[in-house]
Amino acid sequence: MSLSVALNTARGSLSANGLQTDTVSRNVAGVGDASYSRKVASLVTTDGPVRVVVNRVSNTALFDKMINSTSDLAGRQAILDGLKSLEQTVGDTEADGSMAAKVGTLDQALSNAANQPNDQNLAKAAVAAAKDLARTLNQASTTVQSARKNADDEINNSVQTINDLLTQFDKANKAVMTGTVTGTDISDALDNRDKILAKLSQELGITTVVRANNDMAIYADNGSPLFDKIARPVTFQPTSAFAPGTAGNAVFIDGVQVTGSKSLMPLQTGRIVGQMTVRDEVAVTYQNQLDALAGGVISALAETNKNDPTKPALAGLLTYAGGPPLPANTVGLAASIRVNAKADPEQGGDPFTLRDGGMNGTDYQYNTTGAAAFSDHLRALQTTLRADQSFPTSSELPNPASVMTAAQASASWLEAARKAASAQVDTESAVLSRTSTALSNATGVNRDDEVATMLQLEKSYAASAKLIATVNAMLQSLLDAVR
Repeated sequence: MSLSVALNTARGSLSANGLQTDTVSRNVAGVGDASYSRKVASLVTTDGPVRVVVNRVSNTALFDKMINSTSDLAGRQAILDGLKSLEQTVGDTEADGSMAAKVGTLDQALSNAANQPNDQNLAKAAVAAAKDLARTLNQASTTVQSARKNADDEINNSVQTINDLLTQFDKANKAVMTGTVTGTDISDALDNRDKILAKLSQELGITTVVRANNDMAIYADNGSPLFDKIARPVTFQPTSAFAPGTAGNAVFIDGVQVTGSKSLMPLQTGRIVGQMTVRDEVAVTYQNQLDALAGGVISALAETNKNDPTKPALAGLLTYAGGPPLPANTVGLAASIRVNAKADPEQGGDPFTLRDGGMNGTDYQYNTTGAAAFSDHLRALQTTLRADQSFPTSSELPNPASVMTAAQASASWLEAARKAASAQVDTESAVLSRTSTALSNATGVNRDDEVATMLQLEKSYAASAKLIATVNAMLQSLLDAVR
């Protein structure tokens, strides 16, 4: 081997060593970064000098499984968070703040007033118990609509996030394609593209297809194209305020509806799907239950015409915005239920009208003589409050059932839904954790391995440097001999 060949070989070795060392340094810097994939600097020998080709370690199957699990977990977590916010309206069914406890308190107050019908304080207590129940239903309805508004806002945030991520993906995808065509290192660009995909999968389920020159297309889990050469617009019109019966808007991808009952192929997973479930299913069903309970107590405490039983009953101790006629349907009753002003002393009413009747005129008055010991009407109200009645099927409450049983069933329904959602979140969290760990083991960086590689590169560097020094000494000796 001539001295020039030896020198060129050593110089090529040092150059390759430098690139390999830089790659190892990048790997060490990526320790702990879940979006970073290990880079491998491989030596390629051809007819010319040695070249270094940097490849990125990847596992497509595990990565796809990870983003699918991410979508599933995000949707389940959104449902669980929504149920937790609704659960604030329930509390402990044995505590004074629960709906069932409020119904029980009213039942006991009616019993106490019936036992001593001449005691005005007991009559006031019964009116106060009814007012407390109405207030609890009002607050619960407000909480439900607030949860629906929060879900709607989160859907809007998700849509904005998706559009932003698709814009970022466009740039990242172009960087990968350009690097592929020019033959430059695209490993970092691929990491960036996968990082964007991982974030995107939190908002909705996605699948990807890689084409020529590493070009990638993204499709939603219902088949709708999100990115194919260009980003497709995702649109949503948020609702300014929610009330019982308000229907929220749907999400569209490139003008095609992908959520709601009118969607032919709705989205399956992701945060958007979870928030849609809270807004349009869970919260709506729970609101129907609250409205059904409100309608139940209004009907149970209604006054009937003592002179003509064929005349319709009218709202009594508890009424609503459309009273005194009994409600034709229960929509919005929990939000508008209130105690009758004619029985409320705080509004100038007489609490003894609860004992005597007459909130709707003399035809509805039972104690016409004003007898202090009259308790028939109070006991009749207690009986109807405890009696079974029918509830709308949309409420998913037991039929028939008493108001107390229905209130307990509503609390049980919400708690069962929360427990089921919590179990699903735990399951999906475990799946995602295992998948992420497997992906990290396959493509992540092990600091010890990188340190060992760095030591080998140091030895290689030392050998190349020694060769250059030897060649330099031989050349110097040759020059000295010439002189």
